[in-house]
Amino acid sequence: MSGLQARKIGLFGGAFDPPHRTHVAVAQAALEQLGLDILHVVPTGFAWHKQRLLTAAEHRLEMCRLAFAVVDRAVVDDRETRRSGPTYTIDTLHELQAQYQGAQLYLIMGQDQAKALASWHHADELGRAAIICVASRAEVGTVAASADGSLPLHGSTLQPLQLPPSPLNATEIRDLLSRGQSVAPLVFESVARYIDQHHLYQAD
Repeated sequence: MSGLQARKIGLFGGAFDPPHRTHVAVAQAALEQLGLDILHVVPTGFAWHKQRLLTAAEHRLEMCRLAFAVVDRAVVDDRETRRSGPTYTIDTLHELQAQYQGAQLYLIMGQDQAKALASWHHADELGRAAIICVASRAEVGTVAASADGSLPLHGSTLQPLQLPPSPLNATEIRDLLSRGQSVAPLVFESVARYIDQHHLYQAD
């Protein structure tokens, strides 16, 4: 499908350090519930907002390719890892606007990201560039309240995505790996093999 034919384009960004099953569930929910033509999965380049160093981009990109291979219409996009300096979501949205002229963009995120959205670079522009979609394990009516009023969305559209219950988060997965414990049930087998082969997330 060419850019001019695609009319509903999603952006799902994050560290993906590592990508796990809930990340994939969010992507599948976005494609199904929003009727997206394409979902760009965009690993962060230089994460200006994180206190820890991310795993090398080459590893996170390859793990994403393995994890999201099961998701039809999801494309792992390396554009942010190719930028020098800090990478900002608003810049990626502007690039997608130019790539898919006339398309409606959807910015996909979890509740934790939504709560911190007011601190994002040019946060006030995000809601004008895309419909912001927050993946939630709560009832539909509680999604907006979960943002604690921090969403900089005067006149912008907030749309919920419903997910099944899941306790997964990447921090806990990294902690398990650093202690030499298996994470095979939490990530796809191909990702677990890659982590093992490249000795990622091991304690120093």
